[in-house]
Amino acid sequence: MEIKRVSEWKEAVQPALHSKHIEFSYMGYSNATPDEVWKCLVDRVWQGDPEKKLHQVVQDILHLSSSTYMNYLTLHTYQDDDLMESIRAIMED
Repeated sequence: MEIKRVSEWKEAVQPALHSKHIEFSYMGYSNATPDEVWKCLVDRVWQGDPEKKLHQVVQDILHLSSSTYMNYLTLHTYQDDDLMESIRAIMED
């Protein structure tokens, strides 16, 4: 079985990403997109771009929990808010 970096599998796993996006949409995460699911996996599950087999990448996608996704969204919301506050502070000076 072929091993590649997870970023190289992104196109091949689009159906799994779409499926997870639909699942999260049904759970009330209306802003969930396949790309946001991918970013969450890179940030929280893979923590970068490790080498994996295709079935391992698909398994990681399908096993991504809503709590992991919610934690990812919460953290990025706080980071975005901090960035906006920093920009406002610079603009006011």
